[in-house]
Amino acid sequence: MILTLHGAVTPPSRRHPASSASLRSIDGATQENFDQRQSGCTMRAVIIPEWGGPEVLETIDTEVPAMGADQIRVRIRAFGINRAEVLHRRGLYPTPGHDFKRRRRIDAEKDIPGLEFAGEIDAVGDEVEGLTVGDRVMGVVAGGSYAEYLVTAATHAIPIPEDLPFVQAATIPEVFITAYDALERLHVTGGEWVLVHAIGSGVGTAAVQLVVARGARCLGTSRTPSKLERAAALGMEAGIDTTADELAPAVHRITEHGANAAIDLVGGPMFASTLEAMASRGRVIVVGLTAGRRADVDLGVVLQKRLRIEGTVLRSRSQAEKTDLTRSFREAVLPLFLEKRLRVVLDRVFAFDEIRDAHAYMESNASFGKIVVEFR
Repeated sequence: MILTLHGAVTPPSRRHPASSASLRSIDGATQENFDQRQSGCTMRAVIIPEWGGPEVLETIDTEVPAMGADQIRVRIRAFGINRAEVLHRRGLYPTPGHDFKRRRRIDAEKDIPGLEFAGEIDAVGDEVEGLTVGDRVMGVVAGGSYAEYLVTAATHAIPIPEDLPFVQAATIPEVFITAYDALERLHVTGGEWVLVHAIGSGVGTAAVQLVVARGARCLGTSRTPSKLERAAALGMEAGIDTTADELAPAVHRITEHGANAAIDLVGGPMFASTLEAMASRGRVIVVGLTAGRRADVDLGVVLQKRLRIEGTVLRSRSQAEKTDLTRSFREAVLPLFLEKRLRVVLDRVFAFDEIRDAHAYMESNASFGKIVVEFR
């Protein structure tokens, strides 16, 4: 279903877990007294003790992560499920440093999966400015959001629009930031044709809306005709069923000259066809590799068309890069939600104890838009 902003949610009151970092609590207690009163508090979290199917996901009780002076602690209310987390679970895209068995303790960012969150600030470090306990925030992290609490840099937090419930907010960070960043790197301008693979995915449904918001024209691909129909309702101008049509001839037939830019969310064998589908001096950005890491490419096409190809990933960027991207997104994209020019696309919501079902549903490829897990 496609949802617009509605129904403000008032954060409930609650008790707060301990943190070894200096912080300001709701009642203004000192850190020492706060730790003494709340010492030993734990949270529920998901870990991946071994690579495999959804059945390997395990829910445990573990310590709430410690917080630094420039960080915030967030009580997570909902988080999105992403394809990268499925690949992580299968051992194909693990978080760097994932090895809690050797360490014999849980490192939240390295050992708990999850790349995005929506919740309310539970505590703030002494050096944090502009944020306070109770603020509703969302954001992207390198790991750790499959848990009741999360610690992140204050500069990576994005305010949740007042009328947006947590479940809907959880559909935004990873996919809209990824799509926005890709379009910025591609320097897409009005009137250009932008090819978006896997248009029914979370990033795909975000990308089509952002393409339209730039005054450009979106051409999407999918192996499921019904997803192309639903993407058209978001502004996609033309769709290609890759099970029925050859990609490159179809793109050239629709655009007359080829795509000016492409967001490749799948990689694999289709990458060569993507290059064939590009216009002269086209730009391609590789965002995902769900179809595989290898492709047989004719480099002559790259030379002949003078193509520019770039790869991107958010996880490995520096803190400063993430801060800059968060600020840019907050300024350029967040207002579009307030103006209702962008809509969240929420497919299905699972409870936290249904995390295995959520992963199985993601792998079924039946979803259109985002899958969200919430703490109920």
